[in-house]
Amino acid sequence: MSLNYIWSGFFLVGFLAALAQFLFLGDTEIFKRIIDGTFDSARTGVMDIALPLAGVMTLWLGIMNIGEKAGAIDLLAKLIAPFFSRIFPGVPSNHPATGHMVMNFSANLLGLDNAATPFGLKAMESLQTLNPNKDEPTDAQIMFLVLHTSGLTLIPLAIMAQRSILGAADPSDIFIPCMVATYVATMTGIIAVSIRQRINLFNRVVVGWLGGITAFIVGLVWYFTNYLTKPEIETFSKVFSNFVLMAVIGGFIIGALRKKVNVYEAFIEGAKGGIQTSLTVIPYLVGMLVAISVIRNAGLLGFVVQGFSWLFSHLGVNTDFVSALPTALMKPLSGSAAKAMMIDTMQTYGVDSFVGRLACVFQGSADTTFYIVALYFGSVGIRKTRYAISCGLIADFAGVLAAIAISYVFFH
Repeated sequence: MSLNYIWSGFFLVGFLAALAQFLFLGDTEIFKRIIDGTFDSARTGVMDIALPLAGVMTLWLGIMNIGEKAGAIDLLAKLIAPFFSRIFPGVPSNHPATGHMVMNFSANLLGLDNAATPFGLKAMESLQTLNPNKDEPTDAQIMFLVLHTSGLTLIPLAIMAQRSILGAADPSDIFIPCMVATYVATMTGIIAVSIRQRINLFNRVVVGWLGGITAFIVGLVWYFTNYLTKPEIETFSKVFSNFVLMAVIGGFIIGALRKKVNVYEAFIEGAKGGIQTSLTVIPYLVGMLVAISVIRNAGLLGFVVQGFSWLFSHLGVNTDFVSALPTALMKPLSGSAAKAMMIDTMQTYGVDSFVGRLACVFQGSADTTFYIVALYFGSVGIRKTRYAISCGLIADFAGVLAAIAISYVFFH
């Protein structure tokens, strides 16, 4: 029921805010802006998201099916099984969902959003086969979704590219702050869900894996800061992430050919589900995007930012970060809107300003919780979210706090 109340609340609060602006501020255009925004968001949900997603889904579900026929997904599942069996106790160690989740997390780590979404939807579909109550998510589906919404990304390639387009002196200077902020969000998400699900994170295997991941990230940060220049970091990020993606495709095909699999037929067989999945999520996407647009066009974010500015100034806290908050507030709602906020902030305050850089770190600190809930749960017909949204927002909040703290250290 939480999503029901949240969705309804977006419309009702947006309407009240618009009514107040009409009555007290004389804004006669407010209702038109909101209605125009709902039409634009409905079109965006279908034409700019669902239909392009159909093509991407068709491609990557076909590639995924080749990987399954080649045995690559099962191999990944076996490698990660000791760790996943602890944080996903409801998923059998040999279940294909494990391999699908690994592929999704790997694509996210490399900042490959176009590949991560099909892998993630396939993982959610696989997890749904273990769900006795198809209308609400299992513990495993919630853990997977929260980990995905925390958006752990090692290489924020899209953000660095946008900074370069706008003329940043060092487009990759947000690389380490983004990595730290998204790592904090991910760890917070794991802890929040584990507390709800009573998962023991002090298990030797879990501590070993999480400690190993932490050591890897620290080592990567140390290597990049000590041995690579800024342009070299950008080049490495661009080449390595896309090389890995091509290596995955090539590895799947070679493995399938070795097993005498008809690769083309396997691709077609898997690709057929792409269109259907995209059509299934359209109502969920349109519903959520339209509700978000009401909040945005009603001007509520501006009021919230002004309120934060007033509060922190009276508390004697430095308020330089407040101007970047629209990106952070929009991020859980809409990735494209948050990106637009980030770009607008860089253009308004300067691409190399503290506020401009902080907006970029906000953009890279977590993923779009409400959008992902609507997309992933909607793709398998889940209507009740249980505590998925609350845990996702806790992870988002931790990422925002980490982004502010690390940006003050690096840029203020």
